[in-house]
Amino acid sequence: MPHPDRIIRLKTVLARTGLSRSTIYHTIAEGTIPAQFKISTNGAAWKESDIDR
Repeated sequence: MPHPDRIIRLKTVLARTGLSRSTIYHTIAEGTIPAQFKISTNGAAWKESDIDR
């Protein structure tokens, strides 16, 4: 049975990738890392599988 894809926030993305916040957003603009999606009015997150790739 496949595991459900977790939703992770910026703090976790920073810890997993070892990149700085500005570098994360720069790589999103380049298309290297998929963009985050809205989870609330002021919140955004990524799919864990997208970051693992």
